[in-house]
Amino acid sequence: MTASVASVLFCPVTFNLAETTRMIEVARALDPAHRAVFMGYEDDFVHLISEAGFEYHPCSPSWSAQERQRAIDFDQGKAIRSPFTRELVAARVAVERRMIRQHRAAAVVIGSNVTSMISARAEGVPLYYPVPFALTGPQVRQVRRFRFVAGQGPIAGTADRIATAAFRWVYTRAPLAPRALSAVAHANGVAPLRTVASLLEADVNLVTVMPWELDDFALPENYQRVGPIFARLGGEVPALVRTLAAAPEPLIYLGLGSSARRELALAAATQLGTLPINVLAPIRHYLEPGDVVPPNIHVTDLLPAHLLGGLVDAAVLHGGQGTVQTACATGIPFVGMGLQPEQTWNVRVCQRQGNAIAFSPQHVSKPAFLTAVRRVLDDPAYRNAATRVRDQYEREDGAAAAARIIEAALPGRN
Repeated sequence: MTASVASVLFCPVTFNLAETTRMIEVARALDPAHRAVFMGYEDDFVHLISEAGFEYHPCSPSWSAQERQRAIDFDQGKAIRSPFTRELVAARVAVERRMIRQHRAAAVVIGSNVTSMISARAEGVPLYYPVPFALTGPQVRQVRRFRFVAGQGPIAGTADRIATAAFRWVYTRAPLAPRALSAVAHANGVAPLRTVASLLEADVNLVTVMPWELDDFALPENYQRVGPIFARLGGEVPALVRTLAAAPEPLIYLGLGSSARRELALAAATQLGTLPINVLAPIRHYLEPGDVVPPNIHVTDLLPAHLLGGLVDAAVLHGGQGTVQTACATGIPFVGMGLQPEQTWNVRVCQRQGNAIAFSPQHVSKPAFLTAVRRVLDDPAYRNAATRVRDQYEREDGAAAAARIIEAALPGRN
């Protein structure tokens, strides 16, 4: 098998940590004969792309901090108003089409950068999306219960099935995609994006989950399971981590990714500060000058979390797939606080495996939160389940599987 040089354009949402690192892992797994080129609009996690040694092109128009938060709220179902104006969408599509032509990209790989759904198709370039299974069209169409309604009884079950059916219709059939996307798609000769589900579906969707996450689900032809893909940040484990790991107190990892809020970070840190533990908290990007946390909360910048196995006793996580998968791959049991339906699903999948407890972020200031943390620390069943899940993860390489699928369609591949 031989390969000629081809360019692959990566378009992550660069203020989303999980997406940016997921793209980096796939780019690393490509045959070195090919050229990986990155573009993005915001600069939050661009340094990770540069540190990984990849070519990066900053583009505009970018979003303000307020618009980024509006995009996160829209993604999490907390707001109806979208930051996608017709002017912004048209400008970004024009930039992306120019980038595709300039670099002669033979494939485009995206996160949730929805304007790429228009630009890549307008240029006739295949579009690949390494994507969590939760909240994809196939998952929403087939899931029986999303558990929007809490409770185990028949009344709660019936109410939740009704809520799930309503959500399914809204998500997969209602024309709720921002009108700007449909208008610009039409102007570029591309089929309009009308439903929420259409905003999360590329030409080839590379599902980044374990086999047991697809139990009872069937994948359409344009969906392929590749396996987990999560961040492997460069650098070594800081000396602070090893010092805390050697201390007699248990060590908790507080990981909230990039889609949480300052209020949640402070509330979780305050509560954890009341326990006789140490907490490793890479939440500095959420805090403001003057914010004070308890002395046993050790605030840091982002850490190479994939190296924390054997050093951390348990974790408190926000439920993002990358963060959850890192805990699974390192054998760390955790309390997961999903901030939106996809993240809640990620945590519940692990709860069924026995290595996690699902908890509502709305109740983080209540005593039940600390009870959940003590359970994952003290009950050996969670540690045993985490070890079993870690052993299963060792047989997976989602980034390599995704790269092979992309390469198979590149020009010159025989």
